[in-house]
Amino acid sequence: MQEQVLEWLLEEKDPSIRLATLTSLLKKPPNDPEVIAARSAIMSFGLVAEILSRQNEDGSWGDPDRFYNDKYTGAVWTLLILAELAADSEDSRIKKACEFILRHSQEPSSGGFSYRASARTGGGLPSAVVPCLTGNMVYALIRLGYLHDERVQKAIDWIIRYQRADDGDGEAPAEKSFDHYAMCWGKHSCHMGVAKTLKALTAVPAEDRSQEANQKINEMAEYFLKHHLYKKSHHLTEVSRPGWLKLGFPLMYQTDILELLGIFNDLKISDPRLEDAIEIIKSKQLEDGKWLLESSSNGKMLVRIEKKGDPSKWITLRALKVLTETQTAPGKNM
Repeated sequence: MQEQVLEWLLEEKDPSIRLATLTSLLKKPPNDPEVIAARSAIMSFGLVAEILSRQNEDGSWGDPDRFYNDKYTGAVWTLLILAELAADSEDSRIKKACEFILRHSQEPSSGGFSYRASARTGGGLPSAVVPCLTGNMVYALIRLGYLHDERVQKAIDWIIRYQRADDGDGEAPAEKSFDHYAMCWGKHSCHMGVAKTLKALTAVPAEDRSQEANQKINEMAEYFLKHHLYKKSHHLTEVSRPGWLKLGFPLMYQTDILELLGIFNDLKISDPRLEDAIEIIKSKQLEDGKWLLESSSNGKMLVRIEKKGDPSKWITLRALKVLTETQTAPGKNM
């Protein structure tokens, strides 16, 4: 690794990136003084502090009733950003935000997360539960300290029970829970739904995953391997969606090949079908060792995170981690 790139990633003005570099790239332990200082700095200044300064008393942001529909300033999107930026799970404002989402977005019966609250119960509306939102909220809540909360465990069970990884073969499911939104529950599984629910299960530490969770991970991993992450599985010479080749952060309900490679890396899954995507990541590295931010939601979020078209610390950090750690030996290893 070029020394100047590492120094750039460790700049103290960007505490979330500094923490991620210290822990995920340099492998420093939680009790390391630099790690402790970076965690503290995240809550003191910068993006997380700015986001929290705009929080409503009830834990939401903006219009509480539009916690999903205000893309990307509503509470679900803002909570996801806070999780990606490693906000402190012990902070009372973070706990209040998590409780708001669990109270208004989670559908209490099934455990999935809904983009609309029920006027009758105040909880998530059953007919508005969708996979990508459920995956994003489970991921965020785990990152923010709620792994062992029974409500999050119920949401994990929802993923295991309901998330599919169908590749367009066979019929769409007939179960009542799948009667709405063909884009989510049609004959071919939604790529983003699979990505976000796989990301959520990956966030569960390996020692805490049930056998059923591991089976679901393997099922969804194979779905992506069939697609070489970004191709049409039945026509591997064709790209499914060009946007998945543009690297971005944060990705909200979308995904890209770098996020997916990071998930496979965290799962310690190696497979030659990942090689195409890895070569694309390598080809995007600049001469100075950095990577550009190619996709951005700036102007739609409460804060601006880096600048599209400029070198990106988040993309560079994640690309370096993937290229340093990912193995592509034949076969699959978990």
